[in-house]
Amino acid sequence: MGLERNDVTEALAEVVLRYTEAQRGQSPFRTCIEGLTILRSDHQRRANHLLYKPALCITVQGEKSAVFGDQCHRYSAGQALLVSVEMPGFGTVTEASPDKPYLGVILELDLAVLRAVASELPDPPRPSEGIGSGVCVTDFDGPLMECTLRVLRLLEVPAAVPVLYRAIMREICYWLLAGPHGGSVLRMTLSNDHERRILQAIHYLRDHFAEPVRIGDLAAVAQLSPSAFHRQFKVVTAMTPLQYQKQLRLLEARRLMTAGTANVEDAAFRVGYESPSQFSREYGRMFGLPPRRDVKLLKRTAA
Repeated sequence: MGLERNDVTEALAEVVLRYTEAQRGQSPFRTCIEGLTILRSDHQRRANHLLYKPALCITVQGEKSAVFGDQCHRYSAGQALLVSVEMPGFGTVTEASPDKPYLGVILELDLAVLRAVASELPDPPRPSEGIGSGVCVTDFDGPLMECTLRVLRLLEVPAAVPVLYRAIMREICYWLLAGPHGGSVLRMTLSNDHERRILQAIHYLRDHFAEPVRIGDLAAVAQLSPSAFHRQFKVVTAMTPLQYQKQLRLLEARRLMTAGTANVEDAAFRVGYESPSQFSREYGRMFGLPPRRDVKLLKRTAA
C-alpha cells in the first residue's frame, strides 16, 4: 500500500529542505545524480532565463511560473511542468518566504529509457494527434510522487545511484505514459512524423544559432513549406523561429560574460550579432538590464 499523499508531500519537502540546508552556494543545486537539480528560494525572485530540456519540473512547496514565447504556465505545490522540447524560456518564483521557501525539483527525462518503456507497453497510449505544444502543467501525485521521493532519498546513499536510479527512471517513465498526459509524453519518443521534422529543425537551429538562418532553410530541414513550418514551429514552442534563435543567442552571450570569457562586444560577435548596440538593446529587453549591469548583478548574487 502506498503512502498517503500528504505524507509523501511532507517527506518530499523534508528531504529537499535537508539537502539544501547542507549545501554551500546558491540555488540551483546540481546533484550527484545526472539530470537531477534541486531548487530553493526563500523569496520571490526575478525571472531566470534558461534553456529548458525535456524534463519534469516539480514544485514541492510554493509556486512558480514559466514563460515560453507568448504562453505563461503556473505550477504550485503538487503540480509539475512537463517540458517535451528543448527551448528557451524564463521561470519566476512567485510564492516563497523565509518561513516557507519555494522548493522544487528538476528531473531531466532520459528519452532512451522513455522509448524503451513505451515499446514494452502492451496497451500504449495513443499519441496526441497533430502538432501539440511542447509544454504543459500536470498534477503530480500518486506513484509518480513516490518515485520522485525514492530518487531524492538516493542522494543520501550515493553508492546506490548507479544500481537503482535507472530502474526508478523506468518507473517514472511508465507512470508518465500511463497518466493523463500519456499521449503528449509519447510524442517525446519522436513517433510522430510531423513533430519529428519540427524537432529536427529545432536541433538544427540550436546547433547553428550564431549563423544567419533563413526560414526557407529551416523549412527544408523539416521538409515543410515555409508557411507550414512557421505555423507548426510556433505551436510547439510558442514562439517564432527568429524569436527562438534570438533567445538562444542572448542566453549564450550571458553565459559567456558571466563566466568571464568575453566582454560585451566579444559576446555580441560570438553569438552572431553584427552590431554591439543592437545586441545591448535586445539584451536589455530580454533580461531587464543592460549587459554590464546584469552580469555584475549576477556575479554579486552568486558570490
